[in-house]
Amino acid sequence: MAWLAMALCFWFYPGGPAWGKYNWLTKRAATKPSYTIPGPRGLPIVGSMNLMVHLAHHKLSAAAKSFGAKRLMAFSLGDTRVIITCNPDVAKEILNSSVFSDRPVKESAYSLMFNRAIGFAPYGVYWRTLRRIAATHLFCPKQISSTEAQRLDIASQMVSIIACRRGEFFVRDILKKASLNNMMCSVFGTNYQLGSPNTETEQLSQLVEEGYDLLGKLNWSDHLPWLAGLDIQKIRLRCSKLVPRVNKFVNKIIQEHKLQSGNTNRDFVDVLLSLNGPDRLSDNDMIAVLWEMIFRGTDTVAVLIEWILARMVLHPEIQSRVQAELDEVVGKSRPLMESDVESMVYLPAVVKEVLRMHPPGPLLSWARLAIKDTTVDGYHVPAGTTAMVNMWAITRDPDVWVDPVKFMPERFVSKDSTDVEFSVLGSDLRLSPFGSGRRSCPGKTLGLATVTFWVGTLLHEFKWVPSDENSPVDLGEVLRLSCEMANPLKVKVHPRL
Repeated sequence: MAWLAMALCFWFYPGGPAWGKYNWLTKRAATKPSYTIPGPRGLPIVGSMNLMVHLAHHKLSAAAKSFGAKRLMAFSLGDTRVIITCNPDVAKEILNSSVFSDRPVKESAYSLMFNRAIGFAPYGVYWRTLRRIAATHLFCPKQISSTEAQRLDIASQMVSIIACRRGEFFVRDILKKASLNNMMCSVFGTNYQLGSPNTETEQLSQLVEEGYDLLGKLNWSDHLPWLAGLDIQKIRLRCSKLVPRVNKFVNKIIQEHKLQSGNTNRDFVDVLLSLNGPDRLSDNDMIAVLWEMIFRGTDTVAVLIEWILARMVLHPEIQSRVQAELDEVVGKSRPLMESDVESMVYLPAVVKEVLRMHPPGPLLSWARLAIKDTTVDGYHVPAGTTAMVNMWAITRDPDVWVDPVKFMPERFVSKDSTDVEFSVLGSDLRLSPFGSGRRSCPGKTLGLATVTFWVGTLLHEFKWVPSDENSPVDLGEVLRLSCEMANPLKVKVHPRL
C-alpha cells in the first residue's frame, strides 16, 4: 500500500511518474514550482509509453500542442525522464550543447555492439577518436570523390533493371538493393550486380533487416528496470542470436583484406587497417564500426529516394520542371554525371522539400542524454534526462514555414525567399534531418550526394507515373528506425531518352 501511495504521488506531478519521483525526492516540487516543465502525466508507473508507439512524432506533436508546450515538454517513459522540443531555437540549444553529448542507454543498441561505434559510444576519448577517423578518413571529400564511379555504375544498373520492367512495379526493392550494394562496395570493396542474386548480399540484407526491427522497437526494459530480467519482448534473445552472425560475416571480410597485398582499392576496411598509433582500432572495434556503417548507410538513402519518387508521381508539374532542368544542363544524349548536379538548382530544392515534409528520422532517430544538470529554455533539466527533438513538428509549424503542409520546392529557389541558400546539414535547426552538433550523422554529405545523384538519374531517364489513375499514391507513414511509406510505392515508367 505504501508503494502504491508513492507511485500515485509521483504520477500526480506534471510530466508523469519519473519527473514526480525526481522532484519529490529532491524536494524541488516544494522549493521551485516555477521550474516545472509542462507535460502529460500518462499513467501511474509506466508514464506516457503510449506516446512512443506507432507514429510517435504525430502523438508527441499533438501532446505538445494540447499542453501549450511546443518549446519544451516533459513526459515519462517508465522511470526515464524525457524532454522534447518542437521549436528550432530550443532544438539548437539542446543539440549544440556539450551537456547533451551522450546517448541514453538502449539495451538493443548495446547488444548490437553500437556502444563501440560512433552512434552509441559514450562521450569521451574513444568516441572522439572514432569521430576523427570518420571525418578524416571515411567521409572526407577525397574518399567521397573516389567512390563516384561506383555510384555511377549502380545508377546505370538501376536504369537497366527499371527499363526492363513492363507495367507496374514496386520500386522499394530496387532502391534497397542498390543502397545495400553501394554500402557494401564502399565499406567492404565488394561489387555485385543488382540483377544477379547473390548469397552474401542476401545474407547481409537479412542481418540489416533484423537489426532495424530490434533497434526500432520501444524496449520496455530500457525504462522499467524491474522488467529487465524477464525479456518479455525477446529483444535480448534475438540480439544474442544476431550478433554472432554479424561478427562472423564482418570478421571474415576483415581477415580477407589482411591477406591481400598491394590492393589499390581503398574501401573502408582498407582505410581502418592502414591506421596506426592512437587511431588504430582492434578487430572487435572495427567490426562494430563497419557494421554500423552498413546498417545506417543502407536505410536512409532508400527511404528518402522512395519518398522523393512518390512526390514526383503526385506532382507531375514539379517532375516536369526537374526534367526540364536536367535536359538543359545534361541534354538527352548522355547520362547524368555528379558534376552536373552542381549546376542545378531545382533538383536540390526538391530533395530539400522532401526532407522537410518527410524527414527519414522525424525524431532525429536517436535521442541525447544530459551528462550533468543544466538549464534548457529557462527550465532546470537534471543529469540523466533524455532529450529529443521533433523535427517533423518543426518542419510543419506555420510559425516557422509558410504553407508548411504544401509541397513547394520553390521555397528553396525563389529569389524573394530567404531559404535559397538553405543548408540541411545542421546549421539551421528549422530543417536539420541529419541532426546537429557533436552527435550529427557523420555520413550526411555522402548520403545527400548519393540521393541527389540517383534521383537525378532516375528522373532524367524516365517519366514516373501512377500505377493506376484510380489508386493514387498513399503517403501514409510507418515509423521503424526511419519513417517509411506504409505502403510501398507502386509505379509505371516511360523512357524519356
